[in-house]
Amino acid sequence: MELDDIRQAISSTDQQLLQLLAKRRELALAVADAKLSQNKPIRDQQREQELLVSLITQGKALGIDAQYVTRIYHVIIEDSVLQQQAKVQGQLNGVNGPSVRVAFLGGQGSYSYWATQKYFTRRAERIIELGCDSFNEIVQAVETGHADYALLPIENTSSGSINEVFDLLQHTRLSIVGELTHPIAHCLLGIAGAELSKVRQVCAHPQVIAQCSQYLLGLSNVKIDYCDSSSAAFTKVKALQDPTIIAIGGEEGGQLYGLEVLARDLANQKDNVSRFIVVARKPVVVAKAIPAKTTFIMYTGQQPGALVEALLVLKQHGISMAKLESRPIPGNPWEEMFYVDVFANLADYAMTRALEELNNITKFVKVLGCYPSEDIEPTQVIAG
Repeated sequence: MELDDIRQAISSTDQQLLQLLAKRRELALAVADAKLSQNKPIRDQQREQELLVSLITQGKALGIDAQYVTRIYHVIIEDSVLQQQAKVQGQLNGVNGPSVRVAFLGGQGSYSYWATQKYFTRRAERIIELGCDSFNEIVQAVETGHADYALLPIENTSSGSINEVFDLLQHTRLSIVGELTHPIAHCLLGIAGAELSKVRQVCAHPQVIAQCSQYLLGLSNVKIDYCDSSSAAFTKVKALQDPTIIAIGGEEGGQLYGLEVLARDLANQKDNVSRFIVVARKPVVVAKAIPAKTTFIMYTGQQPGALVEALLVLKQHGISMAKLESRPIPGNPWEEMFYVDVFANLADYAMTRALEELNNITKFVKVLGCYPSEDIEPTQVIAG
């Protein structure tokens, strides 16, 4: 076969694969309906493990190695679980519709933009995008009714917690209704003809600068220009048309602005992932078939052992903690408010009892939201 004929055959095969993936997704959504009618949990890891073992065996017979099959189906299974969860939640809370208004940081091409697309394409046919310049503006957009939801980055595996967002949660009336994690791949991006050796200015969001601090230390005589978002950095570099001025952001986002990659993998940690939360004016009810998280804040006071006593309440009720974060209380020097994420549904008896007890032994408890957990751990196949 000629090269063009081979490429045409590959394109035809890819089209067939896409059609089959779309059909599989439709079947996965039908499974969600069946599981609900039988009162079964959305995720069945024993079934997933059996499926993977069978597929690995079939793959070997076709000359496809086990690692290849496993990696592909981890992605497919994760997509199926998240699609099913979104459908169940939409039916339970009546939120899925033809369009949804979402406020997020920056404009097209920012990391928050891509995370918004990732989360809401499972829930609405059309996303009305409201790009904002600050976290406070994002929250206000939902509080005032200009947006239905807001998407906020809350922590990153490299730079840690985003304190400004935690502080906003303390005072807002909004509820956390969802979460997602999104891989972050930082690149240096410049106009055509830019050379790394001639760079004199780097434009990026402060969080991005923090996540790439070690790489940036290796650049000499370079000025750091802090921008409101990655998309704002892209816009500035494109507008200036100066090959010595570059941006840090995602490759896909930079391409929207006609920028080219000068360097990749800039983050301090190899696995650089950001966690985002979704907030809305009204809380949601999480279906029993879906793993849930609950987030609350509490003020224990400064007496010795107060925090330990509060955490023992969670242990006594068999509630696992996902995160504990402390933040200063404005106007109260040296006093801390604690943010707590737990793996529990607010409707569970154990969670209800735990909150009642915490209210009795702490000075203040406020539930920020109960929402579906999107921590989809890959199914492990036991080597045989």
